[in-house]
Amino acid sequence: MRAIPITVTALAAALLLTACGSGGSGGGDDTGSKNTDGTACRIGDLGVQVGPANTAPAAGDSGDVPVTLSNHGAQCTLQGFPGVELTAGSTSATVPADKAGAPQKLTLAKDATATFTLTYVRGKEGDPAGLAAKTLKLTLPGASAGKSFPWSYGPVQGKKNATDPNATVTAFTQAGD
Repeated sequence: MRAIPITVTALAAALLLTACGSGGSGGGDDTGSKNTDGTACRIGDLGVQVGPANTAPAAGDSGDVPVTLSNHGAQCTLQGFPGVELTAGSTSATVPADKAGAPQKLTLAKDATATFTLTYVRGKEGDPAGLAAKTLKLTLPGASAGKSFPWSYGPVQGKKNATDPNATVTAFTQAGD
């Protein structure tokens, strides 16, 4: 008789853990498309955690948004930079790679993690040269499918205009042990 409540509790805990590992700051669309490289990581096999962020408190300040990827599928590789796009309504901006760090090829075993960081400069509310971003879309190298998450870190300052964000994204790095 006692085995049933323990089984139900264990099942509920497993479902909660599964839900936590896939979204971070929000869920997202995930078509899980195949990359062109047969060993490349697929976004559909990864849990994505966005944040917690070191949010830029005021216009002109810099903020960092760490993103952690956890491999829930077979061993795969990440090479290059993640694709990051910020969107506000019908306007979108691709975040450029931070060329200060050279990308390396990472092999992720099942349950291994990798991370990257999006650094941005907060813009002024209502500034037409900034982007009042609402959505962050992440893609992996060589794939068009991605996951989208809510952006809640304020407007992003543009260098020249809203589609040229004052932001960069680092290459993937191994996380954990």
